[in-house]
Amino acid sequence: MKLETKKILEQKRRWRVRRKVKGTAERPRLSVCFSNKHIYVQCIDDKAGKTLAALCTTGKELKGEKVLPNVAGAKLVGEKFGEKLKGIGVAAVVFDRGSRRYHGCVKTFADAVRSAGINF
Repeated sequence: MKLETKKILEQKRRWRVRRKVKGTAERPRLSVCFSNKHIYVQCIDDKAGKTLAALCTTGKELKGEKVLPNVAGAKLVGEKFGEKLKGIGVAAVVFDRGSRRYHGCVKTFADAVRSAGINF
């Protein structure tokens, strides 16, 4: 019962954020997800329904590195993803933090992407 309540509240937080955040071709949505073992990041154009870029700790780009879903891992993934966005020509994004609070890993990831020159 308690687990079901936690999942429902998490989904409500996610919907509350997504209601305000919409990605376009000019400013796609930057979505970040931290699981217990991995970090998943996507840059999404919601109007066209297409993913422009994606990166995860299980992918080829980060294959040899030991990246955990902590502050250090978030910084590394943020820097790599910022470079990837620059490579495809994205200069500004809208940040979607999901159901997580903007501190700790999420804030470190956002700051790392900003340091790569992406505006949001």
